[in-house]
Amino acid sequence: MFHYPDLLKFGALGRALKTIYQDRCMSCGEEILGQASLCAACWSAAHFPSGLICQTCGVGLLGDESDGVAYCETCNTEPPPWSAGRAVGLYEGPLRQMVLALKHGDRLDLVPTMAAWMARAGADLLGTDSLLVPVPLHWRRLLSRRTNQSALLAAAIARQAGADHIPDFLKRHRATPSQKGLNRAERLENQRAAISLHPKRPGQAEGRHIVLVDDVMTTGATLFAAAEACLAGSAASVNVIVFARVARPEQTLVYCGNPALVKQE
Repeated sequence: MFHYPDLLKFGALGRALKTIYQDRCMSCGEEILGQASLCAACWSAAHFPSGLICQTCGVGLLGDESDGVAYCETCNTEPPPWSAGRAVGLYEGPLRQMVLALKHGDRLDLVPTMAAWMARAGADLLGTDSLLVPVPLHWRRLLSRRTNQSALLAAAIARQAGADHIPDFLKRHRATPSQKGLNRAERLENQRAAISLHPKRPGQAEGRHIVLVDDVMTTGATLFAAAEACLAGSAASVNVIVFARVARPEQTLVYCGNPALVKQE
């Protein structure tokens, strides 16, 4: 099994991956010139929010930033327990491929770039007093995947923001069934009471400004359970940063292929 310290330093494995994938698009693997992260085709196909976004889930909305704080219909009618949420872009195309490559392909070389994009998207939620907390995996799933990709991203974002990071702050003590095919209500019920503060961290949530980190937000059910656990521990605030956001049909979206939040690294 990989260990967090080794992964975060990227060591020999990281150097080998960087050598293998250097000068290649992080999504499709095509050769690219210079220091770009994506090839021109993937860059155009990736969907990043431009203008007005939902304050709590980060999805793009009709309107522009001058309209002020806004919420999508779902978050307006069923507010999540966290205060604000940000996403790099939409979970499809190149961004989806990057998530899957990290989650199932051991593409640890993607972590620095993905974390940099997340830190930029959530810059207004990050401060030196923030505590970065990854969404936990159940130990059985961690054993099969070998690492928690959300923990890698959270650690990298924390380093960039000069903030604290505790990879085992939360514990998933119930192995929940797959969420695939479940609607929002079913996903919420599936995750209910599945996540709590880790027994090794008594009282450490009290008064903290917690930023939950995950790779993907679908309905937000997992983040909902994680946020409730933090608030039950008397956290001062909870915010959320994810790499990609799954857009639901009831949300009105405006996405732009010429990203405003993300720059070629």
